[in-house]
Amino acid sequence: MQGEEKTMSELVLECIGVTKRFPGTVANKNVDFDLRRGEIHALLGENGAGKTTLMNCVYGLYSIDEGLIKKDGQEMSLKSPAEAIEKRIGMIHQHFMLIPSLSVVENVALCLKGQKAYKLDLGQVEKRIRRLSEQYGLNIEPWALVSSLSVGAQQRVEILKVLYREAEVLIMDEPTAVLTPSEVDNLFNVLRDITKQGNSVIFISHKLWEVMRISDRVTVLRDGERVDTVYTKDVSKEILAEKMVGREVFLNYEHPPVKEGRTILELKGVTLSNTQGIRALDGINLEVKSGEVLGIAGVDGNGQKELASVIHGMEIPDEGRIYFDGQDITEVSIKERLRLGLGHIPEDRLHTGVVPLFSIAENIVLIEFDQAPYTKRGLYRPKEVLKRTVDLKKRFDIRMTSEKNSLLSLSGGNQQKVVLAREISRNPKLLLAAQPTRGLDIGATEFTQKTLIEERSKGNGVLLISTDLDEVLAVSDRVMVIYEGKIMGELTPEEYDIGRIGLMMAGVKTV
Repeated sequence: MQGEEKTMSELVLECIGVTKRFPGTVANKNVDFDLRRGEIHALLGENGAGKTTLMNCVYGLYSIDEGLIKKDGQEMSLKSPAEAIEKRIGMIHQHFMLIPSLSVVENVALCLKGQKAYKLDLGQVEKRIRRLSEQYGLNIEPWALVSSLSVGAQQRVEILKVLYREAEVLIMDEPTAVLTPSEVDNLFNVLRDITKQGNSVIFISHKLWEVMRISDRVTVLRDGERVDTVYTKDVSKEILAEKMVGREVFLNYEHPPVKEGRTILELKGVTLSNTQGIRALDGINLEVKSGEVLGIAGVDGNGQKELASVIHGMEIPDEGRIYFDGQDITEVSIKERLRLGLGHIPEDRLHTGVVPLFSIAENIVLIEFDQAPYTKRGLYRPKEVLKRTVDLKKRFDIRMTSEKNSLLSLSGGNQQKVVLAREISRNPKLLLAAQPTRGLDIGATEFTQKTLIEERSKGNGVLLISTDLDEVLAVSDRVMVIYEGKIMGELTPEEYDIGRIGLMMAGVKTV
C-alpha cells in the first residue's frame, strides 16, 4: 500500500456476502469487499469475472439478491443511481455520459437534482467548476464544448460531474481503455489528488501494470467470486495474474532476433475516405517483411479498422496501391487474397470471422470447405472435416465438448482459438491480426500472443493492429503509430519510449 496503512475504523464502504444472479448465471457469489478512506482499491479480474456487476450493485443500477452493502457503517438498500449519489457515491462508466454539443458547464448542470431552468445560475456553476478544477488539478475550461475536448479531457469532465455532486467514493470502470500514455499519467495524478483530500477510489481493471502502479490494495475476482484481497506492495504482477487465472501465467515472451526476409506486404500512399467524406486513411506507407511482427499502435478509432479492411479486401482504397509478395492486389477479391497466402484474425470475430450458428468443425474449414480433402468430386466429406477439427483441437487446446456443437457453445477465448487454428493451419505468408486479444482473459491472451511470435519465428510476416500498447510492445519487432489515419512515426525496440509513443498517439510527430 502507498503510504501508511489505514485502520479498520476508516471503512467507507463494505460489501458483505453480496450475491447477484441473472437468468442462467450467478454474476457475483458471496463477495466481500471493503473500501477505506483515502485509498485507491483496485477491483481486478478477467472479462466476465463480475467486477462491473458488483459495482453496479453498489451504484444502485442493480439490486442484490443476497448480502449487505454498507456506507459509513450503515446498511444501504439502493434502488437507483440517484440514491447512490445522495449517499455520496459516484460512478464513471467506461463509455462517457456526455452530450458533445453542450459545454462543460451545461453538462454538469444537467446532472444537478431539483434544478429548474428559471432558477439555474450557470455563472455559479462555472465558478464552482473552476474551484474544483483547480483543487483537483483537472485543468478544465468550463465553457469549452465537450465535442472539442480530447478523450482524456472528457474523462476529467466526468470526474468533475461526480465531484460537483460531492461524491466521496468514486467508482471508475476500466478508465484507461481509450487513453494515451500521457493521458493515463494525468488521470493517475488526478486520482492521487482526489484521495489525498480524503476521498476514495474503486478502480476496476483487468490490466496488471496499471493496478500495480496506482492502487493501494487489490481485490481479485474470478468467476464471480472473491479470490483474495492484498496490499499491492506485497505482490507482483505474476502473483496477481495467477490469482486471476488460477494457474501460473508467463507475462514475458522469448523474442529471438529477427531474420529479415523479403517484403510480403507493402502499402504505397493508401488513402480511404469514410461515408462522411472524411479521410480515415491518409497516405499510408508501410512494409511487412517475412520473419517479423510489425505492430500498429494508436488510440481506437484512428483508422485501424479501415487499415485492416483495405488489406483484407473488404474495402478498395480511393488512392494508392497494395502489394502482396510483389503482386498488386489493390482490386483483387478477398478469396484471391486468401489463396495467395493472407491470413486474417478480424477485430470482430463473431461478425466477420466466423458463422456463429455453424458447428465448430464447419468454422474450422470455413475458408477451404470446397477444396480437397474436405470436398471431392463436388461431394462434401464431413469425416475429413471432423478429422481436421480433432487435430487442431489438440494443437491449439480448444476446449469443447463436441466438434459438432455450435460455435456459440464456446467461450470467447476458445472461439478465438478456432479462428487462430483455422488461419494459422493454412500456413499464411502474412497474418493480419486485428485486436486479436480484445475481450480475452489472460490465459487466452498469453496463448494468442505466443502464437503470433511463433508465426514470425517460422518465417511468416505478422501485422498486429492493437489498441493495447503493452501488447504491441511485447510482441512487435517494429512499431508504427497511427493517428487520424496517418502514420506518425516508426520505432524499433531500442527506441521504445512510452513518452515518445504517447506523443505520437496524441498526434505529435517526434524526431
